[in-house]
Amino acid sequence: MLQKFVYITGALDYLVGAATWGGALYDPQPGQFVALMTLGMFLMMAAACLVWASKDMENRAPVIFWQGLVRLTAVCSVLYGVQVGLSQQWEYALVVFDGTIGLTYVIGMVRVTGCSPIELLQCKTTPGAQAA
Repeated sequence: MLQKFVYITGALDYLVGAATWGGALYDPQPGQFVALMTLGMFLMMAAACLVWASKDMENRAPVIFWQGLVRLTAVCSVLYGVQVGLSQQWEYALVVFDGTIGLTYVIGMVRVTGCSPIELLQCKTTPGAQAA
């Protein structure tokens, strides 16, 4: 079940990346075009990494764990942004959507590997092992 969840939610990043490209190409703006095109490709690279990692979660857990941290960063940014007027209303959906996915990735990889979050941060996949 977790493998399918990672695969599907990871694959959705292809769509988000393509939509980011679409926005950049539809209405190119100086100062945004290059960043949006690069961000779109980064999201598609993240999708490829998650799809790949979902096929062997025990050995590729740090990829999924780190993506969970990326999603939780989006959540924390929105929560902070609300307090200081930097978040737009549509971004509130990130709290629920990315928060659920991010927590599932982080908690799931801790359970799959038995590693602590610190070990996963260090790209370890065996509890107590030395980083490669």
